[in-house]
Amino acid sequence: MCLGSVVEYSNIYGRKVYYINNPLPLVGHIAFGVIDRGSNVIQIRPTSLCFHNCIFCSVDAGPASKFRRAEYIVNEEWLYRWVKEISRIKGRGIEALIDGVGEPLAHPRIIKLIELLRKVEEIKTISIETHGGSLSLKLAERLENAGLNRINLSIDTIEKWKAKVLTGSLWYDVERVLDVVEKVVKQTSIDVILTPVLIPGFNENDIRAIIRWAAHHKLGEKSGLPTGVLIQKYEVHRFGRKPRVAKVWSWKKFYEFLRRVEKEEDYRLVIAPKELGFRKAPEIEKPFNTGDEIVACVLKEGWLKGEYLAVDKGCSRTITIVSNRQLHIGERLRVKIIRDKDNIFMARPLQQKKR
Repeated sequence: MCLGSVVEYSNIYGRKVYYINNPLPLVGHIAFGVIDRGSNVIQIRPTSLCFHNCIFCSVDAGPASKFRRAEYIVNEEWLYRWVKEISRIKGRGIEALIDGVGEPLAHPRIIKLIELLRKVEEIKTISIETHGGSLSLKLAERLENAGLNRINLSIDTIEKWKAKVLTGSLWYDVERVLDVVEKVVKQTSIDVILTPVLIPGFNENDIRAIIRWAAHHKLGEKSGLPTGVLIQKYEVHRFGRKPRVAKVWSWKKFYEFLRRVEKEEDYRLVIAPKELGFRKAPEIEKPFNTGDEIVACVLKEGWLKGEYLAVDKGCSRTITIVSNRQLHIGERLRVKIIRDKDNIFMARPLQQKKR
C-alpha cells in the first residue's frame, strides 16, 4: 500500500530526506504535494528543503531546525500529474504558485517541473516563492524559458548586515540578490513582487526603503498588479521560530501601519484579494472529515517529531498521524481524523491520549 513510493533519498542536517513518487497521494500533507484552498490559486510544494535559517520562520525550516526529523523531494512528473488532474477540476485561469515549507529553488529539477506545468492548459500564471539566496540571472533566464511568470521574493530588509541576521545566514548577501532582481526585471519577461514579513522591533523601519526600491524598479507592472510589495504580518506558530519581539502586533495595528505608510509613500499596500487575481474555484473532493475513523498504513517517520507519514486504506490521501507511542513501518491501525481543512489531514490512533 504505497510503501514503495517513499524512498530514503539522502541525509542532510541530521534528518532523512525522502523522495516521493507514484503512487503516494500528493494531497493531504502540508509539507509537500498540492494544496487546494478553494480558489483559483493552486499551491504546489515540490520540496521542504531549505538552506536559509530565518529567525522568524513559521515552519522551522533550514539547517537549524529543532522540530523536523524528515524532509521531502517530490518527483516532478508525479507532481505534474496531480496538478493536471486538479486543474481540470478547477477550470481555466489558474495560478500555479510554487511555494513550500522550505525553499522551492532547492528542488533539483525545478526547471523541469515548470516546463511540465506550462503544458497544463488551465494554468495561466506560474509563480514561485523564494528568498533568493540561490537566484542568479542565468537561473532566472532558465526559469523564464521554462515558463515562469513571476517571482515572489521574500526579502525583509535591504540592509546587508540585517539581512544576514534575519535570514540566519552569514553567507546571504541581500545586495547581490537585489542586483540580480534588477537585472531580472530589465532583461527577462519575469515580474518580481517583494513579500517582506514585518517583524516588530526588527524591520518596521525598513519597509519604506523596500517600497521605494520596488517603486523605482516598477515591480508588479508586468503582471498588471496594483503593487510591487505585499507585506506579511509576523505571527507566532507552535513549531515556528520566535524572535524576541516587543509585542506581536494585532491585525488592527498592522493595517493601521500599512495605511499610514501608504499615505506617506504614495504607494499602495492594502490590496484586496480580487485585485491580485484571486477568486473562488471548485474544490477537489474531500474523502473523509474530522471525526471519521479510518484504517491507515504507516509509511515512514513523519515531518515533525511525534508524527508519522501514512496513507488511508484506499491510497487516496496522505495522512499525518500524531502519536505518543512508537509506530512501525507497514503497521496498519485505526485512526481518528482530527484535521481535514483544505484536504490536509491529521489523525490520531484510536484510544491514544493527546500529546
